[in-house]
Amino acid sequence: MSAEFGVVLVAVLAVAALIAAVLVIRTRRVVATPAERAVHATLHTAATAARALRKGLDAESAAAAVPHLRELTGAAGVALYDTDATLLAHDGSIWTTAPVTLTDAGRAAQAAAAGGRRVLTGTAPALIAQPLLPDDSDALGVLVVASPTRPGPGLLGAIGEVARYATGQLELAELGASRARLDRAEVLALRAQISPHFVYNALNTIASFVRTDPDRARELILDFADFTRYSFRAAGQYTLLADELKNIDRYVTLERARFGPALDVKLQVAPEVLGVVVPFLALQPLVENAVRHGLAGRRSGSITLIARDEGADCVISVEDDGVGMDPEVLRSAHADALDTDGSDDRAHVGLTNVDHRLRAAFGNDYGLIVETAPGAGTKVVMRVPKFRPGVHV
Repeated sequence: MSAEFGVVLVAVLAVAALIAAVLVIRTRRVVATPAERAVHATLHTAATAARALRKGLDAESAAAAVPHLRELTGAAGVALYDTDATLLAHDGSIWTTAPVTLTDAGRAAQAAAAGGRRVLTGTAPALIAQPLLPDDSDALGVLVVASPTRPGPGLLGAIGEVARYATGQLELAELGASRARLDRAEVLALRAQISPHFVYNALNTIASFVRTDPDRARELILDFADFTRYSFRAAGQYTLLADELKNIDRYVTLERARFGPALDVKLQVAPEVLGVVVPFLALQPLVENAVRHGLAGRRSGSITLIARDEGADCVISVEDDGVGMDPEVLRSAHADALDTDGSDDRAHVGLTNVDHRLRAAFGNDYGLIVETAPGAGTKVVMRVPKFRPGVHV
């Protein structure tokens, strides 16, 4: 009985293995059909060209893109020109073995860029100059394709689609460059918003110690110099949280020298978040606002800065026990120009600026969160991801 059972079991296992093998073979055939392989290859080629074009159109990016653009068009030769008909890069042996030359291609590119339309010259061989033309602006460049035979509808259609694809990638590159310029402009605006009253008061405070405590005055001068050097540095748009906190410490040192024990500042920072990348000068406006609110119309004030590790994010909060503000005013477009004490000394410097920069860098889920009410103090919370592609020092 056991022998018969063993034979049956072996037979069942053999059939199961055969069925599994057939399924695997069929699955492989389904996944790897020639049509699908062609689609995957085309998508890979397009993605590779996109990586180069996303850097903008220059000699380096054009040299990296033209081999892939030639593969997408299926043409014998491809060349990329800027809007002044200056050759950036070319690919294909036809440029050296056929009657057509890059000089001829340059003339076709110039005509296409000037007229904003496709230019076809010759028949066999032929040159097709297709401007890289967005819908609502001037040409970004010109794609010139060389064909040893008279171009048919298939090649002309492929050239048009490839040119449209390349134009889209260049528009994305320009969008990224515009965002970078906007980020730089916002940093410059934030630097301009650093309170002149703070600078004036810091210098007055230092001057008051020159005669009474020269050593203290010397230390404060060094702190003030380091503070201004960091705030007006020509570095990138991002910095480490550790560097931001060092600059905050310099700012607080100068304010403590002015207010003395009336200003109580507490810092609680988790060591594991010191290496997190944050937008440059993201904390300075938060702490400056807290100092102003914490002491506005009062003899003393308390400020607490906490930076803690929270899973994939770093959460930073700055809280004061000062006069607070009306949430409706904060929601308005004039939150940065709020005047809390009837003077010209504006309180909420740069909050909107910081909020915009956080959202631009990390997405809308990472804007500032402000908890406040009149007479109840103000708490500003900033959430920053520990890692985000493209965000680095």
